[in-house]
Amino acid sequence: MTEAGPAAKHSSKLIDAINQVFALFRVNYHNQFYSAYSDTDVLNQAKRLWLDTLSYFTERQILQGAKKIIETSDYLPTLNRMLQCCEMSSEDGSLPSPKKAYIEACNAASPKCDAKWSHLAIYHAGQDTGWYRLTNEAESSSYPAYLENYRRICREISQGRKLTAPILSEQEEKTVPLSKTELKLRLKSLKNELGFK
Repeated sequence: MTEAGPAAKHSSKLIDAINQVFALFRVNYHNQFYSAYSDTDVLNQAKRLWLDTLSYFTERQILQGAKKIIETSDYLPTLNRMLQCCEMSSEDGSLPSPKKAYIEACNAASPKCDAKWSHLAIYHAGQDTGWYRLTNEAESSSYPAYLENYRRICREISQGRKLTAPILSEQEEKTVPLSKTELKLRLKSLKNELGFK
C-alpha cells in the first residue's frame, strides 16, 4: 500500500473560510448536512477535499460562493456547484462565469486580437482551446475543453499571473476574409487545376 504524500500547505485564513462554509451549510441545510456528514471522519475528509479544490480562490470568493448557494438553493451543494459559485464571484468582479466567457469566445469576430474582450482570460482560454474548435465543434465537445482552460487561467490569475494583451498571430492573419475579386480569381485558378471549364 502506498502512503499518501504530505498535505498541501494552506493559509489559516483559507482553512477558516472552509470551516465557516461548512458551519453555514450546517445551519442552513441542517438535516441534509447531518445526513451527508454523518461522522467526524467523513466531515473532515470533505473539508480537506473542498480545501484542496478551492484553494486557488480567496477567502472572500469562497464565502461569497457559499452565500450565493444559500440564497439560491434548497439543497446542500456538491463541490462542483460550490466551484461554479466561487467562479462567479471573482475577486474584482470582472471575471464572467465560464458559460458567459465561452459564449463570448465563440461569438468574437476575427481577428480575435482586435475583439473587445470583457476580460483577457476569455481570450487566452479561447486561444488555448483553439479558435477553430470553438467555431466548428459542437458545444458538447468544445465547452468542456474551454471550461478546463478557463478555470486554469482563472486559478493562475488568482495566484498573481498577469495576462498579456493579444497579438495578431500568423494564423489569424491568414483568416482575414478575401475580397470578392480575390475569391473569384482563386476559384478560377482552382477550376483550371482540377480541369473544370
